[in-house]
Amino acid sequence: MIDHIGIRVKDYAASKSFYEEALAPLGYSTLMELGGVGAGLGKPGKPDFWISQGEPSGPIHIALVAPDRATVDAFYRAAIAAGGRDNGAPGLRPQYHPTYYGAFIIDPDGNNLEAVCHKPE
Repeated sequence: MIDHIGIRVKDYAASKSFYEEALAPLGYSTLMELGGVGAGLGKPGKPDFWISQGEPSGPIHIALVAPDRATVDAFYRAAIAAGGRDNGAPGLRPQYHPTYYGAFIIDPDGNNLEAVCHKPE
């Protein structure tokens, strides 16, 4: 089980805005901020997704759990509206397993951000 993840971003303000909008459908918001150069986002009670100003270490893949397929769809729409680039529209990915439903977005730093639901329908 992962406790938290942290990534460096080129433009802290732009990335913070992007992630606040893109992750809102998953129940995430900014829970902590560190002097305008770092933020912890998460569901109420615990920040588990951290961003900080710095040079990104290269594109990474981040997959966050969605409670249902409708939330995956909402994540995708919100992330596109926030300025993310499509990297795979919401849909089943049977190559992973029969009920794998995910959507993929490229964030402002080139990272592959995913929301995924493993539940059937």
